[in-house]
Amino acid sequence: MSAARAPSSASRDSQRDWQQYSVLVVDDEEGMRSFISRALGPRCGLVETAGSVEHAQQLFARLHFDLIILDISLPGRSGLEWLNELRDQGHQCDVILITAFADIETAINALRAGASDFILKPFRIDQMMNAVGRCFDRAGLLRENYVLRREIARQTEGVEGMVGESQPVRELASVLRRAAAMPSTVLLTGESGVGKEVAARALHQMSPRAVAPFVPVNCGAISAELIESELFGHVKGAFTGAQDNNPGLLFYAQGGTLFLDEISELPAAMQTKLLRVLEDRMIRPVGSSREVPVDIRVVAATNRDLASEVRAGRFRQDLFYRLDVMRVTIPPLRERREDVKLLVAHFMAQLSSRLGVAPIPLDRDTAARMATHDWPGNIRELRNLVERALILGYFPADAFGTLTPPRSTEPAAALEDVERKHILDVLAACGGNKSEAARQLGVSRKTIERKCAQWGLAG
Repeated sequence: MSAARAPSSASRDSQRDWQQYSVLVVDDEEGMRSFISRALGPRCGLVETAGSVEHAQQLFARLHFDLIILDISLPGRSGLEWLNELRDQGHQCDVILITAFADIETAINALRAGASDFILKPFRIDQMMNAVGRCFDRAGLLRENYVLRREIARQTEGVEGMVGESQPVRELASVLRRAAAMPSTVLLTGESGVGKEVAARALHQMSPRAVAPFVPVNCGAISAELIESELFGHVKGAFTGAQDNNPGLLFYAQGGTLFLDEISELPAAMQTKLLRVLEDRMIRPVGSSREVPVDIRVVAATNRDLASEVRAGRFRQDLFYRLDVMRVTIPPLRERREDVKLLVAHFMAQLSSRLGVAPIPLDRDTAARMATHDWPGNIRELRNLVERALILGYFPADAFGTLTPPRSTEPAAALEDVERKHILDVLAACGGNKSEAARQLGVSRKTIERKCAQWGLAG
């Protein structure tokens, strides 16, 4: 088997200190094990070597490794078989697979099994170092995200659903705690996507009404013809299609909290009826002659200036003053940018579990762009970005509109490695279909074939 090329002093000097990380090198050739361990030993906190899967398992059982550099062709069980076992057992450490004999199918199987990278022998040592560096970057970011997730609950001092440590969020949490203890009506204001429903739920959970229902109603999503029946209920035969009695959402909120989102969209006729409910705490189902008492707390929300809506004649002044007892403004994300990292960690943990995929570390370039983005869609925009990244497997380069990506400082060899990894990932997702992969990548099939041949991948 060909030996890897020795590292130059320039490439050695360019490597960061990796003393906090540990590596296990598994290769049946003593020369290759020795070569890689000599290159990594001065930089890493621990480098162990093994000549077989059996020996590697013994080391893995008693030591923690952040990275495994694993040859595919080994005596007994192959490296690919062991990688599959590790992933089945839930181990998430990075694995770089290396081999002297490979085709496209082998590369695809390696990435499907969860390999972080795939390197063909003979390789340049700077190619290996770049791959190792990317793995350690991911490991470091995952550690940071783990710590951030543990901090989330503490930063907002127990306010359920609120994520952040910025001064605006701390002030918001303090106001919500005080308002929660009172029975007063609350009006939540703020731009679309800032998390007004999260604040409303936090109010409910911290209030004495937490044991009763929290009933959210989107006033803009229910037609003017149906909203009275939805809120107040109806009796059988009240209108065409009313085949049964319906108690209504206000009834279901008995003892709890009724959250009226987008209150500015409430039709004029319903504004009058809601005003009466707030004043008398009585409702009359559609088609009924009887009034029913209700015990509810009302929390309303809007992204509009209700005072302007009143001046324009689109919202009742008396209802506005009934709602505007305790006004709480939710800050936009651009005013609390220091919370973005915490929010990414929160959504990454929440959504990766729901989607059934592994979390993605937030790379430093994307984090830097997030720190300067204005977030016109606020927290909803950020959440959607994290979900899109989990679906794609990476943070999309066009996620921030017209923002210009920062200039890369990676050497050309590292960029070539990234290109190879990305193309192989897409090929894996397409089941090895080069035509489909080319279509998704926006290149010709010949380009895919040329690249695979350049990397020594047959087939």
